[in-house]
Amino acid sequence: MERKFARLLLSACVVATAWLIGQGVAAEQKAPPADPAKGQQIASQVCAPCHGADGNSTIAVNPRLAGQSAEYLVKQLTDLAKPAGDKTGRENPVMSALAMTLSEADRRNVAAWFSGQAPKASLARDKELAELGQRIYRSGIAEKAVPACAGCHGPTGAGLPVLYPRIGGQFSEYLAAQLKAFREGSRRNNLPMQQIAFRLSDPEINAVADYAAGLRGR
Repeated sequence: MERKFARLLLSACVVATAWLIGQGVAAEQKAPPADPAKGQQIASQVCAPCHGADGNSTIAVNPRLAGQSAEYLVKQLTDLAKPAGDKTGRENPVMSALAMTLSEADRRNVAAWFSGQAPKASLARDKELAELGQRIYRSGIAEKAVPACAGCHGPTGAGLPVLYPRIGGQFSEYLAAQLKAFREGSRRNNLPMQQIAFRLSDPEINAVADYAAGLRGR
């Protein structure tokens, strides 16, 4: 049964990947090029207090955005701007209010700015946690049908632009909080991640989050 689930999940990811690539190509063909300089202006006025002017947040509850995929950032801002209750949206009282004030061009511009910034390195803090996290990240958990994180986010946590976010060097506290939000259903804008997180215990989530924090994302 677990192997069947894993195959179904992989098939769903493949289908989703093909669809997202198609959507991304279509969007790029229609939209004018993003302007990082305009994005920098928005970042300095709106984003800097929480995420840092260059996206290297120093506050663990606020994610680091430097070096993140521009396409992923645009998607998150778009999801945050959706009406409350939208099952494809992402709810965050502060970020939702800010995202709603940004036009489509603003979102692309600020995403282009942050994606072009150099992320600062982070470190795993707990050796035992990191060792468990490494096993989960690289190999998954077969008995729970949990796939390896590296399959989507890459061996170094760099992610895959358009499809999967960069998680290498991200705050472990933030990563753990998002996995728990996916598991509990308070974050709903990625079905595969909801299904995967549902199968993870708190110790497993904390372990893989700590390991990912120490990855260089390159």
